[in-house]
Amino acid sequence: MIINCQKCSSRLQIDDSKVQSRPFTVRCPKCNSEVNAGSDSQNPALDQSGISAGGASTPANSRFGPPKPAPLFEMDQSVSPTDSASATERLVELLSGLVNQSGPIHSPIARPSWNPRRALVCIQEDKREGVARSLAENGYQVFVAEDTRQAVERMRENQLDVVIIDPRFDAVEQGAVFVTREVNILRPTQRRRLFLVLLSPSLRTMDAHTAFLNNVNAVVNASDVDELPALIEHRIRDFNELYKDFNHVTKMHAL
Repeated sequence: MIINCQKCSSRLQIDDSKVQSRPFTVRCPKCNSEVNAGSDSQNPALDQSGISAGGASTPANSRFGPPKPAPLFEMDQSVSPTDSASATERLVELLSGLVNQSGPIHSPIARPSWNPRRALVCIQEDKREGVARSLAENGYQVFVAEDTRQAVERMRENQLDVVIIDPRFDAVEQGAVFVTREVNILRPTQRRRLFLVLLSPSLRTMDAHTAFLNNVNAVVNASDVDELPALIEHRIRDFNELYKDFNHVTKMHAL
């Protein structure tokens, strides 16, 4: 749970397991004032996620009707690569993965093909379908967000593996800001399992220093969008190598 101090606007993060069912008071570490909070969703101090934080306005389409998460991108059956994998092949791969788990400690647990990476695409409309199709053709399960609300709802509903964001996504509603905030409030264990890609109109592709400064895992220039799946795969290999011992100890498969 995120709580906003009404006096100095500081954001205080509280472990959900310690949140009481009745209203309670905490002390702001910055201004030392008391902040009243509780389970009441109308309490102005409460901030359950990045969609309600800070100075940006809530997307207009969230005011009416039920929330609609970003829909799954579907290709024609005739070109879908995942349909070609038979049940027997998947079973063999599963058994092989179980056997490999008893191998050396430095051997990462490979991700099985029947459990594809889940990617959320939050980019400008003119490149949206092309990026979604190229990822789907490379075995991803792809969700495409048309606006900020769809993006945020999909991030809340699904455990995603890859999020691709363009700073110009849904510019009117500051979509990139809200999506980034949703990422930033993830617990460290959740953030470690999410690969965030910045599709930029100006930054240099695969610039590690720029990626670090922007708090993302990889930067891809928009002019290189046709090579996006290959570029992501290259960086994810490095990402898995970095966390291979951690994934082994926690019995998590590679990203």
